[in-house]
Amino acid sequence: MEFTIIFTKAFAFMLVVAWPLLSSLILSIVLLGQVVGRLEGWKPFNSLYWTFITATTVGYGDIRPGRRVSRVLTILIVFIGLIFTGILVSMAVETTSRVFAEVADTEEVRTKFEKLIKSH
Repeated sequence: MEFTIIFTKAFAFMLVVAWPLLSSLILSIVLLGQVVGRLEGWKPFNSLYWTFITATTVGYGDIRPGRRVSRVLTILIVFIGLIFTGILVSMAVETTSRVFAEVADTEEVRTKFEKLIKSH
């Protein structure tokens, strides 16, 4: 439980620090998605839905751009979405590593870990 609490606080701190970058990526994705939606004649909510599905690389295929310009912008949305996701994953890995090192630095945890390794 201690690990979860420390991780949550540390990850929240990292989100606050990285917020200017993350928010600019989100804003770029949403604006590009709305441009594609206008070019394709979609409703704003459908554009937002399509943008989220595209940026997260889920890609259901229920809504697809047909124009060449829209498809080029789609590639840009995907790349920005991958960057956004990569940043979040790297932040989570870094936070996990640091918190684990901090929590595992106690004698009790080290002893339990060594016993676990020796038993296998």
